[in-house]
Amino acid sequence: MSNRAPLPPEIARRRTFAIISHPDAGKTTLTEKFLLFGGAIQMAGQVRAKGDARRTRSDFMKLEQERGISVSASAMSFDFRQYRFNLVDTPGHSDFSEDTYRTLTAVDAAIMVIDGAKGVESQTRKLFEVCRLRDLPILTFCNKMDRESRDVFEIIDEIQENLAIDVTPASWPIGVGREFVGAYDLLHDRLEIMDRADRNKVAESIKISGVDDPKLAEHIPANLLQKFHDELEMARELLPAFDRAAFLNGSMTPIWFGSAINSFGVKELMDGIGEYGPEPQPQTAAERQIDASETPVTGFVFKVQANMDPKHRDRVAFVRLASGHFERGMKLHHVRTKKPMTVASPVLFLAADRELAEEAWAGDIIGIPNHGQLRIGDALTEGENLRFTGIPSFAPELLQTVRAMDPMKAKHLEKALTQFAEEGAAKVFKPMIGSGYIVGVVGALQFDVLASRIEQEYSLPVRFEGSNFTSARWISGDKAEVEKLVNVNKGHIAHDSDGDLVFLTRLQWDIDRVVRDYPGVKLTATKEMMV
Repeated sequence: MSNRAPLPPEIARRRTFAIISHPDAGKTTLTEKFLLFGGAIQMAGQVRAKGDARRTRSDFMKLEQERGISVSASAMSFDFRQYRFNLVDTPGHSDFSEDTYRTLTAVDAAIMVIDGAKGVESQTRKLFEVCRLRDLPILTFCNKMDRESRDVFEIIDEIQENLAIDVTPASWPIGVGREFVGAYDLLHDRLEIMDRADRNKVAESIKISGVDDPKLAEHIPANLLQKFHDELEMARELLPAFDRAAFLNGSMTPIWFGSAINSFGVKELMDGIGEYGPEPQPQTAAERQIDASETPVTGFVFKVQANMDPKHRDRVAFVRLASGHFERGMKLHHVRTKKPMTVASPVLFLAADRELAEEAWAGDIIGIPNHGQLRIGDALTEGENLRFTGIPSFAPELLQTVRAMDPMKAKHLEKALTQFAEEGAAKVFKPMIGSGYIVGVVGALQFDVLASRIEQEYSLPVRFEGSNFTSARWISGDKAEVEKLVNVNKGHIAHDSDGDLVFLTRLQWDIDRVVRDYPGVKLTATKEMMV
């Protein structure tokens, strides 16, 4: 980091991060408290409020409200102290891992939320592996400390062993469950006391001169104070001290303990992101690395979302700005189509509210409304032909055929499916033989989401039905051999929405057979979404 040019102050104050967790660990509540402290919303607790207020600000699609899960990764920007936070919400449900994976290509750090009673769960492990692949710095928040939770050392051990990362305590809890008083902020020598009476009140902060300060005894019951001292002594012997370089290279995670529902520990976590978190990092393109300090504007699309505003049938492309100072009305070069694009009404998101973005800087996430010109992986520049790498497209694990209930509306179905393919919501394959389409997804819940959206957005009831195929592989390699493969196996061949050839498989045996009979052909389970 030291040999990079210093960033302009506006860029240096940006912190762009995602929150990852297992479902129900408290991510939605934590997101909401972030927005509350950032002044983006006036009242927390909308998650559990009655009626219409039940819509949490980051879960605003109808199906999400019904299911109580975050399906779409939305971006939220807000100021906190001297920093500009760009929080990118990730779907916590395991069926949406591809969307989450792509979101993690657009951030510089991740917050991992763990439930104090459950520790590291399967989905956390999966998401964490994605962060490791990208060496993302990770901050850990151990939530729900006001409920009965596991021993602190046990939780830390589990993180270290399961995730192979060093853990350093940034705060230490005092008491647990009903006895939970608060936490000691080890990085700033402060005692933080939880307010049990008012969930939205920020905890009291008491400046302490070190852990031996007699002032501690005024606020902590004697038995808990003794336990705190013993645990802390042990922690200091067993656990490494905070090392910012190790944190930034992804090999160490600082852990904070708190209770998001009680607004406790959240402010300290936010301070941690501001003080220690990475500023906008260089982004990798096939041609070269793009540094955030460069003057020309560059950015890439990592997500496309339709109908964020039901009144307007638009699609919004989420763009992570990699460099430069963007201004509304700028003409940018759309690398894939080689056409200029005037960005007239870019938006910044304050959860479900949008604001016109007059300007944005490297590290920011802007939304560009468009009618389908922008796709995942697209690059926007001031003229340079860059292709950003690392935005993957995964082979679907579930394949089903789809039919419109009304056969006269087949054309509408094609339009809907094309839209979902461009959004990255599903893979759509057109088999060479026969009519109809095969839709591929990573998790079964996505079929419900698609059926519900096709009906809502296109007034088109559809039926998904089982297909003979279980997976798909992209085909590349020697032209003559590819042609031979296609001619002999027409029943297995389809085109994806980009027109690329795909081999549909029923069994692993199908893949083995191609590998054996066509050595010049390559079948791959991922496709880089590069132009």
